[in-house]
Amino acid sequence: MKTLAPGSTIGILGGGQLGRMLGVAAAQLGYRCHIYAPNEDSVAAETAAQFTCAQDDDIESLTRFAEGCDVVTFEFENVPVDPLHQIENCAPLHPPIAALDVAQNRIAEKNFARDHGGTTAPFAAVTDRASLDSAIAEIGAPAILKTIRMGYDGKGQSRIKPGDALDAHWEAVAHQPCVAEGFVTFDHEFSVLLVRGQDGEIRFWDTPHNVHEDGILAISTAPAPAEILAQQDAARALAAKMADAMHYVGVLTCEFFATADGPVFNEMAPRVHNSGHWTIEGAITSQFENHIRAICGLPLGDTGLAAKKVEMHNLIGSQADDWQTLLSDGTNGLHLYGKGESRPGRKMGHVTKLHF
Repeated sequence: MKTLAPGSTIGILGGGQLGRMLGVAAAQLGYRCHIYAPNEDSVAAETAAQFTCAQDDDIESLTRFAEGCDVVTFEFENVPVDPLHQIENCAPLHPPIAALDVAQNRIAEKNFARDHGGTTAPFAAVTDRASLDSAIAEIGAPAILKTIRMGYDGKGQSRIKPGDALDAHWEAVAHQPCVAEGFVTFDHEFSVLLVRGQDGEIRFWDTPHNVHEDGILAISTAPAPAEILAQQDAARALAAKMADAMHYVGVLTCEFFATADGPVFNEMAPRVHNSGHWTIEGAITSQFENHIRAICGLPLGDTGLAAKKVEMHNLIGSQADDWQTLLSDGTNGLHLYGKGESRPGRKMGHVTKLHF
C-alpha cells in the first residue's frame, strides 16, 4: 500500500465531466491533477493544474505524462488498453488494466459476472450477418443488439422487435462485432456503488434506484424502494467478488435489473459513475473524494447518507438552460459541466435535492 502526500500529482486519462469532478475533489484534498485527453475543449482541464492534449495511442506523450504523475487513473473506460501497458511501470495505475479488459468487452464482462455467481440476460455473440440470424433464433425477440466494444448512453445499440427484418439492425451497428441480448422482465433498475481501497477494504454507498429515458440515465434516488433493497445483499456480494478478483482500487459501479427471480447483472463501469453523482451533497463522502482517497492510499471516507432521501436529476440538452429557475430553489445543488453547446442527448449537468 502506497500513500501519496498532498501535493502529489494525480494523472487522469479522459477529459470529460467525471474528470472535472474528480479534479475538484482532488484539489480539496491538496492534490494536483494532470488531465490527458485527445480533445482541446476538455471540461476536466478547467479544474486541473496541467493538461496534455494528445491521442490515446501517442506513446511518447503518454509516457511523459505518466512519468510526471504519482498515480494514474481514468474517468472513461474506453481508453485503449495496449498503450497503457507501455506506461504501467511509470506510475501506479488504479483501477488496474484488468478492469478495463473486462469492461471493454461486453461478452467478457457478462462471462466474468457469471463466473463469479451472477445472473445475466441471455446473450449470444454476433460476428457477422449470418450469426445474427442464429443469435436471434437462440435467444428470441425482442432483443437488443449492442456493439461488443464502445457505446454508452444508448449509442452503438439497436432494438430488435419480433418480426423485424434483421438487415436494418446489422446496418445500424455498422457490421461491428456485437452481442445480442434477450430482454429481461424487470421491475426496477439499480446500481451498486462501491469503493475498494489498496488494502482491500470495501465500502458501499446506499443503493440508488435509476430511471432511464431514451437509454440515458434521467433520475437516481437513494435510498431505493423495498423491492430493490430486498435484492441489495446479493447484488453487493457479486460486485464485491468481482472487485476482489480484479484487485480493484477505486470506485466500481455495477448496474442491475431487479427481477422476480433476483438481481440480474447488466454491466459494470470501472470508474466513478453518473448514478453516483448524488453523493456529492447526498453522502458524507462523495464517490469522487473516495476514489481519490483510494488511489492515493488514504483512509476511506464514510459513505452514509447525509439526508433521509436524495434525488439526482440529469440535465440533458436544453434542460441545463433553465439554470436560473433551478437556482431559484435554494435547496437544489446545481452542477453544470461547462460544456458550451447543449445538444439533444448530451449530459450538460445535474441537480441534486436533499430531503431531511
